[in-house]
Amino acid sequence: MKEVYINYVAGLLSCKAWQVDNCSAMLEDGDTIPFISRYRKEKTGGLDDADVAEVKHYVDIFAEMEKRKATVRAALLAAGALTPELDAEIDSLTSPTRLEDIYLPYKPHRRTRATVAREMGLEPLADMMWECRTADPRSSAKQFVAGSRTLGDKPGAEDVEAALAGARDIVAERLSETAAIRENLRGIYRARRVVSNATKAASSNPDAAKYRSYFNFTMPLAKIPSHNLLAILRAEGEGFLSVSIDAEAQRCEDKIYYDFCKAHRFPSPALAQQMKLAVADSYVRLLDPSISSEVLREAKEKADLEAVRVFGSNLRELLLGAPVGEKPTMAIDPGFRNGCKIACLDAQGRLLHHEIIYPHPPQSDKIRSLMRLQDMIEQYGIQAIAIGNGTASRETEDFLRKVSLPEGCKVWAVSEDGASIYSASEAARREFPDEDVTVRGAVSIGRRLMDPLAELVKIDPKNLGVGQYQHDVDQNLLREKLQTTVESCVNSVGVNLNTASEYLLAYVAGIGPSLATAIIARRDEKGAFRSRAELLEVPRLGPKAFKQCAGFLRIAGAANPLDNSAVHPESYKVVEKIAADLGVSVASLVGNAELCAKIDINRYVSEDCGLPTLKDIVAAIEKPGRDPRAEAVEFSFDDSVRCIEDLKAGMELPGIVTNITAFGAFVDIGLHENGLLHVSRLGPRGTDPSKVLHLHQQIKVSVLDVDLERKRIALGLVK
Repeated sequence: MKEVYINYVAGLLSCKAWQVDNCSAMLEDGDTIPFISRYRKEKTGGLDDADVAEVKHYVDIFAEMEKRKATVRAALLAAGALTPELDAEIDSLTSPTRLEDIYLPYKPHRRTRATVAREMGLEPLADMMWECRTADPRSSAKQFVAGSRTLGDKPGAEDVEAALAGARDIVAERLSETAAIRENLRGIYRARRVVSNATKAASSNPDAAKYRSYFNFTMPLAKIPSHNLLAILRAEGEGFLSVSIDAEAQRCEDKIYYDFCKAHRFPSPALAQQMKLAVADSYVRLLDPSISSEVLREAKEKADLEAVRVFGSNLRELLLGAPVGEKPTMAIDPGFRNGCKIACLDAQGRLLHHEIIYPHPPQSDKIRSLMRLQDMIEQYGIQAIAIGNGTASRETEDFLRKVSLPEGCKVWAVSEDGASIYSASEAARREFPDEDVTVRGAVSIGRRLMDPLAELVKIDPKNLGVGQYQHDVDQNLLREKLQTTVESCVNSVGVNLNTASEYLLAYVAGIGPSLATAIIARRDEKGAFRSRAELLEVPRLGPKAFKQCAGFLRIAGAANPLDNSAVHPESYKVVEKIAADLGVSVASLVGNAELCAKIDINRYVSEDCGLPTLKDIVAAIEKPGRDPRAEAVEFSFDDSVRCIEDLKAGMELPGIVTNITAFGAFVDIGLHENGLLHVSRLGPRGTDPSKVLHLHQQIKVSVLDVDLERKRIALGLVK
């Protein structure tokens, strides 16, 4: 990456240029984000995976920008306009806006009014006006009326007025393509207010009601929250709102005119009047639509970044949710009319049994349902029970209280978001070709409790219910963020090479879908991997891929205990040296906190292995199987609240955060409707909800207001 880009990114990340330079070089060499952030800390100065992902984002952006610069240079060169000074400016640019301003006059145009005027032979007249070389524009225009000898093979205008109008069209287009004018207007527009008003379609369409807060809305563009702007632009796209920027047309026209006057001295009032007409036309017809769209697009890009950031943060919290672990689990997908779907899973998540019981009306068979639950719990040694949090969840949880549970067996409410998507997916069909969607959905609920990360990677993150305006934001940006978030979570936890699904393996650094399939095939053919080195037996998994992935894969019970740790194979010799110096074997050292405390890491610093890496090595051998995720904590809702009508202002209730947005957090209090904990209830103006709460956090809330008609619940945070 070029130095100008390196310095720009370093400024954004508040780090040193050498950190960005090294990081971008490794990315361009094919190293992955997790590998760089975990195993190359000396080269990056300790940049975390989010920072490395940001560097990668800009490596890709500036690679595209270099291609665009080549296009612009070619156009300028063809027009004879590429001066050494302009070439140097292009080379130094990091802003695509300035680059496009330079390119605009030379960019291929569609047929415009100015094009027609040029075809008529009116460009020389426009030049006279533009360069202030005529004191009498009307007299000069006579030379460009049809039949004039000065026209050559051009047809000319019908009359003087048409000639002047055509010349003004050319001048108006030149004004609209002047970089200084465009940049000045951008500054004005960015400081103005965005205005939205209801259209005629909104008054006759009930779907528009959800946007009624924006039917007569205005707010400074620089201050409008991202979720408000995205909602307004969505409503505009659906035809329910007209959106504009209140930029004060006369002020903008005066600014363009007087800036032009500074550089030119008009020889007569007649020419000044023609230029005023050209300025007004240029602003209304060309500049205002263009700059409005550009500034709104710029604001939307910022809103997209915020929405994607919130989505990524929520997704990380969801994927790194506390696992119950490898316990025989009963999963229940609750329901009324169609019954409760039961799936019994062994400690590894394999399906052992499934059936449907009917504990609730209208097909209530409580006695048989109770007996069957009791039998299944005993027969399959159930140690944890997962209940989907959808319809009939609370009623099913109540029913389970009548069952005699084994000691230590707990009941958990599990989010069903995306379970139906998974159950109908190709992944689910491949796992359970002989089972229907209801069984697959129940299995997914149970596995989510056992290991959320391993199960949720099978589902498109956009279907997990933790996003904000996810269909309105830049889809490439969203895809990039979600991909890097999932990769970060998977690699931070580590993956059991011998039990992981191909969907989980695909997110391990350096592997991807095709190598994941090859690893599974090798495992099926030759049995469990006994060492990390055996990965090199997998077809197409060469030294480069091995370097990227090996440190994130775990082999329980391997002959070399380091194969079940976060220590990378390239550092095994360092651990062996440490063990030898302590007079013990590697096996005796790994997991021995007392011995690890005796290690003087400064003795092992080398050019290839610095202090950051050595600290990670010691942490990894001290607790080789450490899971960075928290332990699961049991939770129960208030029994006195069963429907929204039970709520009263002032009630204090336990709740679980189900989604975090820029405007607040949604909280499950045990009803079909989630309550909203507005951002204004979380702290002073400007508070970021994601800095106060996290997904699936157990909190206590107070009921502030209940809107029964719209099924809305306003909540406050009890601290």
